[in-house]
Amino acid sequence: MDKLRIQGGRPLSGEISISGAKNAALPALAATLLTAETVKLERIPSVVDIRTMARLLSAIGADVSADSAGRYEVRSGDITEPVAPYELVKTMRASSLVLGPLLARCGRARVSMPGGCAIGARPVNLHVESLERLGATFRQEAGYIEAIAENGLRGARIPFPKITVTGTEDLMMAATLAEGETVIENAAREPEVVDLAVMLRKMGANISGEGTSTITVKGVRELGGAHHAIISDRIEAGTYLIAGALAGQDLRVTGTDPNHIEALTTKLEQAGVPLERDGDAWMVSAGRPILPVDITTEEFPGFPTDMQAQWMGLMAFANGDSHILETIFENRFMHAAELSRMGAPVEISGNLATIRGGATISGANVMASDLRASASLVLAALAAKGETTVHRVYHLDRGYEDLDGKLRAVGAQIERVIS
Repeated sequence: MDKLRIQGGRPLSGEISISGAKNAALPALAATLLTAETVKLERIPSVVDIRTMARLLSAIGADVSADSAGRYEVRSGDITEPVAPYELVKTMRASSLVLGPLLARCGRARVSMPGGCAIGARPVNLHVESLERLGATFRQEAGYIEAIAENGLRGARIPFPKITVTGTEDLMMAATLAEGETVIENAAREPEVVDLAVMLRKMGANISGEGTSTITVKGVRELGGAHHAIISDRIEAGTYLIAGALAGQDLRVTGTDPNHIEALTTKLEQAGVPLERDGDAWMVSAGRPILPVDITTEEFPGFPTDMQAQWMGLMAFANGDSHILETIFENRFMHAAELSRMGAPVEISGNLATIRGGATISGANVMASDLRASASLVLAALAAKGETTVHRVYHLDRGYEDLDGKLRAVGAQIERVIS
């Protein structure tokens, strides 16, 4: 397995450009199953999860082509096999995103239970229950969810008992071809949900209310092709802003949407990090003492759970104690033990982490447990004394496009060891 070897203490200067959002690109690719016409997508990041989704679409029967600039063309003319097999999706939780489109387009679907990071339960029951309200029937067998909509899907009022991003996206896609009107209540408001709604409208869908807690979808007979560019990755942007806060020397992070990362930039300013905005770019530097700041993870527009691990990496260098309350996922503090190996005293009590600031953070051998934990360890290594080796970075490659290359280009001493 590949590992990253990082020498801490190197200043980061120059410019990092943010890629397209993985968590927006995955549902966009799934949405191409809703039409027999060609869909053109731009700013698709080159990460493992995207390549897995592209192989899944091909296995289902789509023609998928891509170039090195992140431009994809997908044509799902004849869907020969509405199945998401285990072999393709065992490492990717986004496999559930094809459930709604396949049901809407084909009237049936067979999808392997999703895999992904080991950060707690990611149940698909909310997907299933909402699609049942649209008229689908389900059974589970041999690790697969099998769904049939013999009489097609019909619109309904769907009150989600809990906010779910992928559940909102899956239901929204299914409802585009359902007969009548679907009203999604307690819908997710994340930018990735909004981006999907924009793309679906380009394909001819009748959707309103995205970005609010109530989304209305009026079904249409068919959808057509479209051309859509994916929004920038707010989690990647936040990760590099924290890198700049730890080791930046006028590091410039470009191609961001400031409205998407306001919860993070507000906390960075409270922590005393010098931030200067210029349109879609940010200039960030280290050097000032980092102040301890508490966070609670929340659904958008709150502080994102996908930035919690990186924030812990920053707070390890703070001048005082800080606290993190994780409200979205259980088991998402596995990186705490590895940060402690580097000298960061972290105490865990249920879903509350206390980071004892002021300790000396030194390089060590550490193990990545999930995607964002990998980023947390890399960030801590950039500012630590000595050398850190981060093992099992295949997690990192699932969601960050060339992270080590981008950091190396701005001065980090970071080497990928291929084994």
